[in-house]
Amino acid sequence: MVDFQIHTIESGGESASVLEKSKQAYGYVPNLHAVMAESPELLEAYRTVAEIFGKTNLSETERQIIAMTNNRLNGCEYCMAAHTSIMQGAKVPEDVIMALRDGTSIADPKLEALRVYAEKVNLSRGWPEESDVEAFLEAGYTKQTVLEVILGTAYKVLSNYTNHVAQTPVDKPFAKNAWSTDEQPVR
Repeated sequence: MVDFQIHTIESGGESASVLEKSKQAYGYVPNLHAVMAESPELLEAYRTVAEIFGKTNLSETERQIIAMTNNRLNGCEYCMAAHTSIMQGAKVPEDVIMALRDGTSIADPKLEALRVYAEKVNLSRGWPEESDVEAFLEAGYTKQTVLEVILGTAYKVLSNYTNHVAQTPVDKPFAKNAWSTDEQPVR
């Protein structure tokens, strides 16, 4: 196994200023950011895409549905724990959180349509069927949202794949929400 350094602001080199911004935002430097610091460009891209994704017209719950659907399908244990914690802090309903962790249906039909569509985009590697797009639009979403699901998927590829390669350890604040691919089937 190749060991990836969990950088600090002091060891972050060109990434130090971005790590400092992470510390200001979270109160500490998340391990994901500390690992990404090995590539200043990756860390900057991740932070930038996350910021842009946050500017969409999607609610926090909707953004988390896209993120968590990708996290689960990609088997990212780090991001499942982190985003569970983020959702709890954002007061996302517990039944939505559990559905996303378990890969089961969300009771709210519109939110379920979003979960299903995000799943279709991930599993098809960006080639959803025309009927999938039409069903998503019929659920009340827009063509803009069709594309924003792709944005959210790209955002999660950056973190999920980094965590797979680097085997990023889950931060202590997220540990209470640990999730394992051993415990949950990934479809």
